[in-house]
Order: sequence, then structure tokens, then C-alpha cells
Amino acid sequence: MTQIDFYTSVADKLQTACRIASKVHSLGHKLVIACPDADIANRIDRLLWTYPPTGFIPHCISGNTLAPVTPIVIDFRGEAPPHDEVLVNLTAQWPPLFARFARLVEIVSVDDEDRQLARERFKFYRDRGYEIRTHALREEANGPA
Repeated sequence: MTQIDFYTSVADKLQTACRIASKVHSLGHKLVIACPDADIANRIDRLLWTYPPTGFIPHCISGNTLAPVTPIVIDFRGEAPPHDEVLVNLTAQWPPLFARFARLVEIVSVDDEDRQLARERFKFYRDRGYEIRTHALREEANGPA
């Protein structure tokens, strides 16, 4: 069954997604980042080119011919994911294919609307019997993910 983790009280969802991507990659796992639109996907893409400042995280946008062999894939089209290890959800809804992943990460900002949407996703997962862990980041700027 998919392990679900909610990271709450996040000041910057995109920076947190990059921190998680870096950690997942350093552990040798593959990751898909589900984005709500092309703008957010492109912003994540640009951030990953500079995160961490002294390293490189191999990544690409879904649809790229290298996606099946790239450890981190950024998806805004809702395509069938090339990997099934870790999914980071930046969308407002639960991802349709989340159950095929070993782990699902939900990032929740301090924004009231985002928190309300996250509560709905939390309830959706809980009502289906998933065990959910929460991690309050309390707007940490540089702490571990």
C-alpha cells in the first residue's frame, strides 16, 4: 500500500519540492513531480537546475524522450508516469494514479485555500484506508525534507 506523507506549514512549496527531489535522488530513488500547469512545471525545472547550488539533479519534463531513463520527471499533463517509486503532488486534487507509487508526498503551504484543499485530499486518502504521516515543517528555510 502507498505510504503517504503530508509536509505541512511550508513557506515555499516549490523550494520544498526541490529539497525532497534532492533527498530522494541522493537515496537512489526515482521521482515524479505532479504539477498543476506548465508554468509551475517550468518553474520547478528552472529551480532544479540550480538546486542544490553545488550539485545537479537530473530531471526532465514529461513527454521528453529521456523521461523513462531520467530519475526525476516533472509532469503537468497527467501522463502515465515512467516511474512508480515516489510521487510529489503539487496539484489541488489527488493524483489519479497515486496508488501505483510506493510513496506519495503532499506539500501543504501556509495559505488557507491550499490548506483546505489538502484537508480534502487527506480525508480522501484516510477514507480509503491509507496510513498517513504528517510532518510540520513550520516554515523552515533550509532544514531536511
